[in-house]
Amino acid sequence: MNPETLRPEIHSADRSQPQRLAINFLVRFYIVFKILRLYAENNELLQEQSDLLYQNLQELKESSPEINFRIKKESIFFNQSRLKFSIANYPVFKFLLEEFRKREIGLLTIEPDVSREELLQAVNVICQKRTTATPFEEIARELAEQGVEKIRVEKLEASEKLPSPEKSAARLFFLSILHLREVSERNKENQPIRLNTTRRLIQSIFNHLVDNESFLLGLTTIKNYDEYTLNHSVNVSLLAVALGRRLGLSRAELVDLGLAAFFHDLGKIETPLEILNKPGQLTEEERKIMELHPHQGAELLVQVRDFRRLPVSAIQVAMEHHIKEDLSGYPRFRMKNDLNLYSRIVKICDFFDAITTKRVYRKKTFTRAEALSLMLENIGTEFNPVILKAFVQMMGIFPVGSLLLLNTGEIGLVVETNQETKHLMRPKVKIIVDSQGQKVDGEVVDLTEIDPQTGKYRRSIVKEINPEDYGLEVPEYFLARAV
Repeated sequence: MNPETLRPEIHSADRSQPQRLAINFLVRFYIVFKILRLYAENNELLQEQSDLLYQNLQELKESSPEINFRIKKESIFFNQSRLKFSIANYPVFKFLLEEFRKREIGLLTIEPDVSREELLQAVNVICQKRTTATPFEEIARELAEQGVEKIRVEKLEASEKLPSPEKSAARLFFLSILHLREVSERNKENQPIRLNTTRRLIQSIFNHLVDNESFLLGLTTIKNYDEYTLNHSVNVSLLAVALGRRLGLSRAELVDLGLAAFFHDLGKIETPLEILNKPGQLTEEERKIMELHPHQGAELLVQVRDFRRLPVSAIQVAMEHHIKEDLSGYPRFRMKNDLNLYSRIVKICDFFDAITTKRVYRKKTFTRAEALSLMLENIGTEFNPVILKAFVQMMGIFPVGSLLLLNTGEIGLVVETNQETKHLMRPKVKIIVDSQGQKVDGEVVDLTEIDPQTGKYRRSIVKEINPEDYGLEVPEYFLARAV
């Protein structure tokens, strides 16, 4: 960490003086916080940054005799004013918000006449890692024991505590399905689609993927057969954003990609349910009706009232997501010689989610690993080679949500893949069936773990299994983490 890359803002025309100085102080607080984790208190760099922190405090108290920093939901308040962080300082804000929440600190009060030594003493106590169930009580006790009186902390109120990341992710997942249902209903009634809401949902999906990609990929195992098109579209959007991120797309591009994936099957609104859910093979006439949905989806998107806020790529994806890499598939274009990048990404995610979903007209439901194997057989003809390889690498040999029979007789659910080349076959799994064949709420184990007595792996994979063969419902285990 280089403190020079996090210099506090010196000028800001759109902020009040106290706001600017409060943010400057927090940036310097963050720097000292990080240094204290690495070096002893007599370290030269720490002494220098502590001096600057104290100097910032002197400037702050000149503009505001009262100095309170309070945590409220997703914001930090200075006295009664919410601090507005710039893009450059957002990582600092996010870090401090998370660290204060971990320690259950809701309010930090600093007396103006605090000494430099007492200030550093307090930061040192606050920054220490806490592993107990009562971190706030530990901090309050240590501050009192060390005679820190000019800096006080108050516990975060229960109402201000945020739900777990898993609970937030699950809530976002189902909100997305509800929003897509609303889009379908509003479209039928010729009412405007709320694209701002869609964009916010995709941005939230991106944020959750950054924080916990494995859990969100696990949520795509959820398959609502009664609302297949809605559930499927949300799964494809989530997978597409995750894949686009692996391909190096910018945040703005990922939001456009996610939005395009979200609406890729919008045309199925016009397809009769008796065709969508027909258990047998479609007739030639029914197949022609089914294959109209790319055109119908593109037409519906063109007619969106807030068309200017819709990326053109969304229309292209709606039209092209059933066209193969060799340009076969449907609809057929006489002059078509290339496909949109987003269409290629969505096609892969669309195919994967579709064949891993049980449908009345399909005899076999592929496991997630079987699906990847099948897709690799069609690399270059149906799927773009570069993008498919990136997708397979992202999902892993045994993707999150796969069920594995272990050499111990246990059954494990993959909850996190291992990206190290030598450990690709050794993900983290949650034990859901013990060696006696009993369903259990077991621990999460790392298959790279070595038994120190034998020098061998504690557990190894025998084979992947199909949950249907064992009466196991994979989505339940991911939803359980969100309760």
